[in-house]
Amino acid sequence: MSTSHWVFPQFDPIALQVGPLAIHWYGLMYLLGFLFAWWLGNRRASQPGSEWTKEQVSDLLFYGFLGVILGGRLGYVFFYQLDTFLADPLYLFKIWTGGMSFHGGLLGVITAMLLFARKVGKRFFAVSDFIAPLIPFGLGAGRLGNFINGELWGRVTDVPWAIIFPAAGALPRHPSQLYQFALEGVLLLLILNLAWRVRPPRGTISGLFLFGYGLFRFLVEFVREPDAQLGLYLNMFSMGQLLSMPMMLAGFIMIWGAYHKPRWFGNGEKTA
Repeated sequence: MSTSHWVFPQFDPIALQVGPLAIHWYGLMYLLGFLFAWWLGNRRASQPGSEWTKEQVSDLLFYGFLGVILGGRLGYVFFYQLDTFLADPLYLFKIWTGGMSFHGGLLGVITAMLLFARKVGKRFFAVSDFIAPLIPFGLGAGRLGNFINGELWGRVTDVPWAIIFPAAGALPRHPSQLYQFALEGVLLLLILNLAWRVRPPRGTISGLFLFGYGLFRFLVEFVREPDAQLGLYLNMFSMGQLLSMPMMLAGFIMIWGAYHKPRWFGNGEKTA
């Protein structure tokens, strides 16, 4: 195996520090993701014919923030650290040890959207179609945070662009964080926002988000190092892939239903 691969440097996990206040890279990426969502959401709310106000956008993002944090932590503990939780239930609250799950965060955001839609009297899919294009930027920023932290690396490989992550050993690995940045962040952002421009039937954009993220995550997991405490199921699939399979199925059904069963989503109303 080649020894010419780039060795990942040890970055300071703290991006900014002002006195006692320390902002870590991953936290900064979360902040950038929410700022982008706030900016794009307000821009869309200001467009002629929009059914949204800037106040509603701010409220929706606050609900979404709570859903991401609470759902992400609960999902990580129950999907990836169940044995640890059963041995020490207080582990759920030890957030300083790290650990967030996208799929748990997604369930948290769906719950938050249901509550928000009920509060403001909007259809659920009107809310989900609005927020879906705002999310990929934050996902991509989060993967950059993973890369800077030198965590969630890929499997051992000898491809020319492989990187040696010292925390993972001396062998070169796939920079799977960057693959996810490119697919979940950049490409999914482009797909959803191009779809937004053509105003597809309601439910389409939500379905595209579920199917697109699920597909991209499923593919990258083949070169991402599986969680050590879980390994691979059937010597083939990671937990991330198992959780992505129902996402892809749900997304496909929603896209099909948006065009063939429009009453499921509100009488075929267009995205607004």
